[in-house]
Amino acid sequence: MNITRDQVIQWLNVLAETLTQNSDYLTRLDSDIGDGDHGANMKRGFQAVVTKLPTVADKDIGTIFKTVGMTLVSTVGGASGPLYGTMFMQLGTSTAGKMELTLADWTQALEAGAGGIVMRGKAQPGDKTMVDALTPALAAIKQAGAEQKSLCEALKLCAEAAAKGRDETIPLVAHKGRASYLGERSAGHQDPGATSTHLMLQAAADVFCK
Repeated sequence: MNITRDQVIQWLNVLAETLTQNSDYLTRLDSDIGDGDHGANMKRGFQAVVTKLPTVADKDIGTIFKTVGMTLVSTVGGASGPLYGTMFMQLGTSTAGKMELTLADWTQALEAGAGGIVMRGKAQPGDKTMVDALTPALAAIKQAGAEQKSLCEALKLCAEAAAKGRDETIPLVAHKGRASYLGERSAGHQDPGATSTHLMLQAAADVFCK
């Protein structure tokens, strides 16, 4: 079982819908420790992505991901645009020319995306950012691959690890972004970036497992 190009397109559409549905929730989280714009920014960015998808639906997966990345960089404000944009551009580079993805391909792409985020945002695990959801998610899917689990099982474990990482941001003190200005007062709040990262990986598990 591999991930097809059509499933990638479907995932991006579902993700856009999910982010729209959760826009107020993400904004509420961001209002507690940030600028209060994460939900609106993600919604706007992925709605722009949806309008671009028909123009690349017949292209390879790498081209699709690069188009997503460039669209996010040009339409999303705050830190989200550059970070998510960089992630998708790295996904695109990793999957260039591919019309379908194996578990190993997807894992390699996620690793490239995570690396792009760390390079761009300079965040490390424990800084109370999206990296706190992405790092355990990547570790989980790599472990699943090493144990020769199915693609579907690996994706579910990846999403579960992201959810756990998201929840574990609550007691952390932020060291990056606007939340870091609050110092100790940032503890006790769930990180919005880690939350949107979980939504992204959960949507991938939901769509790619169909």
